[in-house]
Amino acid sequence: MRELVGLHYAIAWPNREPASARDVLRSPVHGRLAARGACFGSKMGWERANWFAPRGVEPRTEYAFGRQNWFAAVAGEHRAARDGAALFDQTSFGKLTVEGPEAQALLSRLAANDLDVPVGRTVYTPLLNERGGYESDLTISRVADERWFVVTGSAQRVRDADWIRRHAPPGGRVRVTDETEAWATLGLMGPRARDVLRRATHADLGNAAFPYGSVREIAVAGVNVRAIRVSYAGELGWELYVPVAGAGEVWDALAREGGVTPAGYYALDALRIEKGYRAWGRELTPDDTPLEAGLGFTVRWDKPGGFIGREALLAQRARGPSRRLLLFALAEAEAVAWGDEPILRDGRVVGTLTSAAHGHTLGRPVAMGYVACTAGAPAESLLTARYEIDIAGTRVAATPALRPWHDPAGERLRA
Repeated sequence: MRELVGLHYAIAWPNREPASARDVLRSPVHGRLAARGACFGSKMGWERANWFAPRGVEPRTEYAFGRQNWFAAVAGEHRAARDGAALFDQTSFGKLTVEGPEAQALLSRLAANDLDVPVGRTVYTPLLNERGGYESDLTISRVADERWFVVTGSAQRVRDADWIRRHAPPGGRVRVTDETEAWATLGLMGPRARDVLRRATHADLGNAAFPYGSVREIAVAGVNVRAIRVSYAGELGWELYVPVAGAGEVWDALAREGGVTPAGYYALDALRIEKGYRAWGRELTPDDTPLEAGLGFTVRWDKPGGFIGREALLAQRARGPSRRLLLFALAEAEAVAWGDEPILRDGRVVGTLTSAAHGHTLGRPVAMGYVACTAGAPAESLLTARYEIDIAGTRVAATPALRPWHDPAGERLRA
C-alpha cells in the first residue's frame, strides 16, 4: 500500500509488478525456476514465474505499451505446450479441503454444477450469488466419500474459504481447511505430457484408467501425488498436487531427460485465451452470469435441492441475456492489445475487452470481451456484424467467435 500511493501519477505500464512486499511466499521449486532464468511476478504474496529468459539474457521485464522484451521467449513456451510438453509451477493455486457428513450437501448448495459424482471425479463449477453472478470459478474433486478437494485461483483463496464457511450449517459437521502451503502444484501440459509423465510413474495413464476430468492418487518419482487430469492450456495434461517435501524430486524427474520446457504465467494466459477459457476477475465477476459468459453447460438446472442463484438464472434464461461474451481474433498480427480496449460493432462502442494476448498458434492477437445485445436474440446473430478493437486510437478489424479458436471440440484434452 505504501508503494501504491507513490505510483498515483506514475505511468500505468502493462504487467507492472510491485517492487515491495516481495518474497512473502515461495514455491518449493523456486530455486529451480530461478536457475532456469525465471522472471518472477507477485500474486497474493506468491513469487510466480511469469516467463523464462534464454541463457545469457537477464530475466527482467522491460515495460512498454507495445511488445515487451519477453515476447519471443514466451512464444517458445507457448509452442512447447502446443507441440510438445511444458511444465508450469502453479503452486500459488488456492487449495481447500471440505470434509464431513454434511460436506456434500453444503457444496451442492453452493455449486451450480452437479457434484453427485463418484469418488475420483473432478467437477468444473461456478459458485454463484443470489443474482446469478460469479462468486468463484473453480474445480471440486471428490477424493473420498465425505472429503472434497477444492482448487481455486491464487487471488480467490481467502474469499472462497470465507464464502464456504459462511454458508456452512452450525454444528461443526463440515470442516473447511486451507491447505494451500501444504501442496506444490506442477502443471504438465502438451501433446507429449503422457509420455513425459510415464517416465516417472508406473501408474496407468491411459484414457480408460485415467480419463479427462478424473483424480487419482499415484506415485511419481517415488512421491505420493494427487494427480488431476485437467489442463488450463487446452491440451492433454495433468495438475500434480505434490506434498512440498517431495516437490523437487517430482520436478526433477519430469524435467530430467529433456523434451520438457519450463513455462510461465504469460504463456499460460495466452494459451487459455486461445482456448477461450475464462478467468476469474476478467471474464467472470460477481456481475457476470454463466449465461452471459457462455458457460451455461456448467449449470445443472434441475439438480435436487437447487443452488444459490438458480432463480435469478432461470429468470435471465427466460428473457435472454442482454450482453454476451465473444472471442476475437485481430486481423493485424503486429497489433498489441492488453485488455480494456473498446469493442466497436458497425462503428459503435458496444463493450470492452476483458482479456487479450498474442495467440502464437494462430499467429495474431486473440481476446475476449462482453458486448451488448438484444435480450433473447440468438448468440449466433452477433457474429454477422463488423467488429473493430480500438487500440490507442487505431481501429483494428477483429473476427468474432463463440467457440474457441484452438481445438473447439476439445479433442486434444481427451487424447
